[in-house]
Amino acid sequence: MIGTSSWKEQFVEALTVSAGDDDGENEGEEPPTPSCMDYIMHFVTLFWKIIFAFIPPTDMSGGYLCFVVSIFCIGVVTAIIGDVASHFGCTLGIKDSVTAIIFVALGTSIPDTFASKVAAIQDKYADASVGNVTGSNAVNVFLGIGVAWTIAACYHSFHGREFKVEPGTLAFSVTLFCTEALVAIIVLMIRRNPRIGGELGGPKKAKIVTSIFFFSLWIVYLLISSLEAYGIIKGF
Repeated sequence: MIGTSSWKEQFVEALTVSAGDDDGENEGEEPPTPSCMDYIMHFVTLFWKIIFAFIPPTDMSGGYLCFVVSIFCIGVVTAIIGDVASHFGCTLGIKDSVTAIIFVALGTSIPDTFASKVAAIQDKYADASVGNVTGSNAVNVFLGIGVAWTIAACYHSFHGREFKVEPGTLAFSVTLFCTEALVAIIVLMIRRNPRIGGELGGPKKAKIVTSIFFFSLWIVYLLISSLEAYGIIKGF
């Protein structure tokens, strides 16, 4: 089970260096020893581990208190990241749209990436791993934008103003993203060939080629969206 029963246990876990994932670990074997990289990552993330330790334990109120506080903290951190990214882009002379797709999106998607990695390792099928990526993006777009714009529209309507949002480069970026997402789905379908054996993993050559190709899709998206944002290429 994943969870804690007391704040003391959470702070102990936050201050303890844990070994990385060991796929070959079986019952009865001694726990793996933390490596040098585990110690480095522990000290790099120590500040966030201590912050997260203040979240109420999952045993309190059936886990609901932990869920509510976690959602609130995520909202606060997201707001801070948005402001910091905006100031960072302003300092370097980078447009907000470019800062959003590079730094903000990268920071908010890294947890989903690690969650998909864990799901890919632990689950028999690729459904949980691929579904986590698509599901998280669906929530980010539909729920994230929908709730925020609904609240803003109600606020402006209450004060007798009309709520308008300029589209900017959103239409072009979304179209490009959907196109590359379709390409990624086609690649996953092709990988179902018996020679490869599945959407994820498989022979070393196919695994490396697919990884590089997917990473290239992200680079192409950043490059083309940035060029369109600065008017170097024409969007719509």
